[in-house]
Amino acid sequence: MSKMAIDFELPGFRFHPTEEELLDFYLKSMIYGSRLRFDIIGFLNIYRHDPWDLPGLSKIGEREWYFFVPRDRKHGSGGRPNRTTETGFWKATGSDRKIFSLSEPKRIIGLRKTLVFYRGKAPRGSKTDWVMNEYRLPDNCHQPKEIVLCKIYRKATPLKMLEERAAKEEELRTTIQASSPSPLSSLETISFPSPNQEDLTLTHQMMFEKESKETQMAAEVNYSNDQETEMRKGSLTSLQLPFGKDKLPDLQVPKMGMEWSFQDPFSNLSPWPLNLTPCTIGNILNF
Repeated sequence: MSKMAIDFELPGFRFHPTEEELLDFYLKSMIYGSRLRFDIIGFLNIYRHDPWDLPGLSKIGEREWYFFVPRDRKHGSGGRPNRTTETGFWKATGSDRKIFSLSEPKRIIGLRKTLVFYRGKAPRGSKTDWVMNEYRLPDNCHQPKEIVLCKIYRKATPLKMLEERAAKEEELRTTIQASSPSPLSSLETISFPSPNQEDLTLTHQMMFEKESKETQMAAEVNYSNDQETEMRKGSLTSLQLPFGKDKLPDLQVPKMGMEWSFQDPFSNLSPWPLNLTPCTIGNILNF
């Protein structure tokens, strides 16, 4: 296959190497400087990118994407590799798995580490369905370059889990709609023209008429009270004093322990010759 042919998409061509091929052929060739005829796997620091952007940066792949990645350690050569990105981090799941050669079952050709991408900051975060298999040569192998080979892919979600997730989302949406106020109730407090503005105008007119009637009735009651007060004042002022009198004579009330003495021949009679009543007093004053 020529170099020109590899630049085009060949019908039916799939790149799906085995783990032994990835370790013994591709990774060893990159670490020890063996020149490959075809540049299938690119060299990229994947921790500077989000996992969902990696498929577009890969040279080949449909469901699996491969990269040569430099190992960036946190604390020198003996520290743990730094797998933190701008939006999250890659978290290892379980221990490393040893990869044996198919031709020599007792020979370890490399190690595989499985990692899952989490959104957020470590150690907390939300788990995603992006998975990475990191392949490296055995630790006792002399390596002039700190390079690993990574395979990126998305974990397939079972149909049952998708249905359960959709049911939970629908239930949550229904609960939120039931607990939140309806749009009509929120619009009731806002006054703006609407198709029912005529009904609102009629209601306001009826309320205004009711308030006007109540105000008129209150005014009438106040007017009647004022008239009654004026009549009472007129009845009191209608009593006229005798001619030539500026004021009524003071009534003398008998004091305690004293007897009445009048120049009246009838000294045994009561000092009050008449039973005084309001009518009698009025007749006397008008005499």
